[in-house]
Amino acid sequence: MDHIEITQSLDHCIKCNVCTSACPVAAVTDKFPGPKYVGPQAQRFRHAGQPVPDESVDYCSGCRVCNEVCPTGVKIVELNARARAQIVAERGMPLRNRIIARAGLVGRLSSGPHAPLVNFGLAVKPLRWAIEQVLQIHHDAPLPPASSYTFRSWFKKHTPPVGARKQVVYYHGCSTQYYEPHVGQAAIAVLERNGYEVIIPKQGCCGLPLLSNGDFAAAKGRHMFNVEHLLPYVRRGIPVVGTSTSCTLTLKEEAPELLGLHSHDVRDVAAGTYDIFEFLRNLYEAGDLDTDFHPIPRELPYHPPCQLRAHRVGLPVLDVLGLVPGLRLTESHAACCGIAGTYGLKREKYQIGMDVGAKLFAFVTAANSDLALCDSETCRWQISHGTGVATKHPIEILAEAYGL
Repeated sequence: MDHIEITQSLDHCIKCNVCTSACPVAAVTDKFPGPKYVGPQAQRFRHAGQPVPDESVDYCSGCRVCNEVCPTGVKIVELNARARAQIVAERGMPLRNRIIARAGLVGRLSSGPHAPLVNFGLAVKPLRWAIEQVLQIHHDAPLPPASSYTFRSWFKKHTPPVGARKQVVYYHGCSTQYYEPHVGQAAIAVLERNGYEVIIPKQGCCGLPLLSNGDFAAAKGRHMFNVEHLLPYVRRGIPVVGTSTSCTLTLKEEAPELLGLHSHDVRDVAAGTYDIFEFLRNLYEAGDLDTDFHPIPRELPYHPPCQLRAHRVGLPVLDVLGLVPGLRLTESHAACCGIAGTYGLKREKYQIGMDVGAKLFAFVTAANSDLALCDSETCRWQISHGTGVATKHPIEILAEAYGL
C-alpha cells in the first residue's frame, strides 16, 4: 500500500472508537488520547505548510492492536508512524533516540570479549542512574546482556551435516547476532534436522527501531541493503526464514508500507520471507516436517506478541509445538507486553510500558512456571523483567524436542 492509499485509508474511519477502547496505551495514560484522535482524526489536518503533529502521537507504541480491531481497515499505526516521522524531519531526533534506534551499532559496541565488562557496568545502579540523567534511558529498563561471542562467529565454525537436500536462508537480526546467539543455534539445528542447508548471507538491521523512532531515511537504507543481499536467494526459490517476528514483519510489510517501497525486488523479498514457525508449519502441512519428537512433559505459558499477530498467520507456535508429546502451552490473551521495541526503554514511557504489560505479567506469574515462551526478543526481556521468570524462544523448545 503506497503513501496515498495509507493516507486515504483515514476516510474509512467511521468514528466507532473501537480502536480507542482496545488501545492498551490509552487505557493506562492520559498522555495518549487514543488511536482515533491522533490517527485518522488528526491526519485530516496534517498538510504541507500546516503545523507539525501534536507530540501526543509519539506516545503511540506501534503495537498494532488498533489495526487488529478496526472494522474498516484504517491504517492507524501507519498514520501515526508517519506523523512521528514528520516531527523528526522538522524538529530533529533526540540523541537518546538516535542511539537506541541503531540496534546494530549498539550491539557491535556491546558484544564480544568485552561483553562481561559491559554487562557488569550496566548492572551498577549508580551508572544506570547516570545514564538516565544523560540519555533519558530509564534506570530500570530491561537492557539485554550482551553476548561474549556473536552468532555469525559461531556459525563460521559450525560444521553442517552432509547430504542436505534443500536450502534455506536464515535472517538472524540484531538480537540473535549480538545478544542471543543460542536462539540462532537452535534455529540452525532444527532446520538442519529437517534436511536443510542453512545459508547466512550478508545482512543488516531490519530497520524497525529506526522506523519506530521516526528516522525513515536511515530505515530505507537498511531495508534496501537487506533487499539487495536477500533477493538473489529469493529469486532462486530459496526461502528466507527469521526467528524475530518483528524483523520478519519489517521485511514482509512494515518497511515497504511505511516507506512506500513497492518495486518488484522489494515485493519478491517480502513474499519470500517467513517467520520460522510459519515456515515449519508449512512443512508439516506439506508432510515434510520431521515429527520424531522426544516427549516434554511440561505445561508452559506462551505469549504470542503483537508483531506476530500482525503477520496474520494465526498461531503457528501452538500448531507445531502441539505435536510434541506431553507439552502443553497455555496461551496469553494479553494485548501487549508494553516494551514495544525501544518504547519502554525511554524514561518518560517506561512506567507506561510496565502498566501495559501488567496483565501479561500477572498471567505468567499465575502459571507458576519457571519458564515462559515468546517469539519476540524484546517481549521476552520485558516478561523476565516484569516477572523474574526465565524466557525462551519457542524454537529452543522444539530443538529440545528433537534432542538437539
